[in-house]
Amino acid sequence: MKRKTRQAAMLTAVALTFLLFNAALFTLGTWRCLPSADRGLRAKAIELDRYLPFDDDSEIVKVTGQLALSGELPVIDSASALYPVTSAFVHALYPESAVEFDGSDFTKDSRLQMRNTAGAYRAVVDGDSDIVVCAAPSEQQLQYAEQQGVQLRLVPIGREAFVFLTSSRNPVTSLTLQQIRGIYAGDYTFWSQLGGPHTPILPLQRAEGSGSQSAFLSFMEGHPTKKNYLGFLGAAIGFSFRFYVEDVVANGNVRMLAVDGVYPDLEGVTSGGYPLVSEFYAVYDAANDNPNIPLLIDWFLSEQGQDIIEQTGYLPLA
Repeated sequence: MKRKTRQAAMLTAVALTFLLFNAALFTLGTWRCLPSADRGLRAKAIELDRYLPFDDDSEIVKVTGQLALSGELPVIDSASALYPVTSAFVHALYPESAVEFDGSDFTKDSRLQMRNTAGAYRAVVDGDSDIVVCAAPSEQQLQYAEQQGVQLRLVPIGREAFVFLTSSRNPVTSLTLQQIRGIYAGDYTFWSQLGGPHTPILPLQRAEGSGSQSAFLSFMEGHPTKKNYLGFLGAAIGFSFRFYVEDVVANGNVRMLAVDGVYPDLEGVTSGGYPLVSEFYAVYDAANDNPNIPLLIDWFLSEQGQDIIEQTGYLPLA
C-alpha cells in the first residue's frame, strides 16, 4: 500500500512539473499573442514603456534620422515583436509631440501605435494606421483586405528567425524540419520517438492571425495539424520569433531547439545555416496617397534604417 502511495506521489510530482512548465511556456509565449478586449493588459504584457521613443531609459536604438518629413505624418503600427524597431524609427524621424502615451498604451491621436499583428493588419485596412511592420499576413487577413476593397503592398525591410521552444530539461535539443512537422501532424506523440523520455508531446499553437501563427502555418506547407487532447499533460513544444523569446530563453527554463543541426543564435542565423529565416514587411494600402509613405519605406531600406534593424537584433536584408 505504501509503495502504491509513493508511486502515486511520484506521478503527481512529475505531472505538476510538466504542468508548471507548460503553463509558463503558454504564459510567456502564447498568451502574449492572444487577442484581448483589454489593450491595457496586453500592453503591459509586452512592456510598451520599455521601448518608448524619446525616453532616456528606453532600450531602443537611438539615432537621429537623415530624412526630413513634412505634412501629415503616417501612423506607424506593428507586431509586438517588431515594436522596438518601429519605436526606433519614430524616435529617429518624428518630433516628440507626435507620440502620446498615457502610461499604459498609446492614445488614439499618437502617430506610433502597437496593436499586435492581427490588430495592425485590421488597422491598415480600416485606415487607422498608414504603415504596419509585421510578418506576412494570414489568409484571413488577406481575405479581409479583399472584402474591404483594399490592396495591400508588402515591402520586405528585414529578416528574422522562426524558432521552436521546449523545456531546458528536455534532453531533445535538435529536431529536423520533418520531425517538427510530424509532431504537429500527429505522427509523433511521445518524446521517446525522438530520443527523449516516454512523455506525451504537447504541441502548442498561437492565436489565429498572430504573426507567429501565420509563420507556423506557412512552415507546415499545407499539412493538416492535429489537436492535442491531453490538456496540459505532457511536455510542450511551442514556437515564436527569435528576438521575442530571447528574454524567455535567458531565464534558463526554456530553450530554443536546433533545427537540422543548426542552433538559432545570431551566428547560426546569419551564416545561412539555420533553415527557418523569413522576411518581415512594411505594409500599406496601395491607395493611400500620403507622400511620406514611400519616403519612409525608402528610409527603412537605407543604410541608416537597416542599421537600426540590425542593432535592434534582427537581420538586415543585405
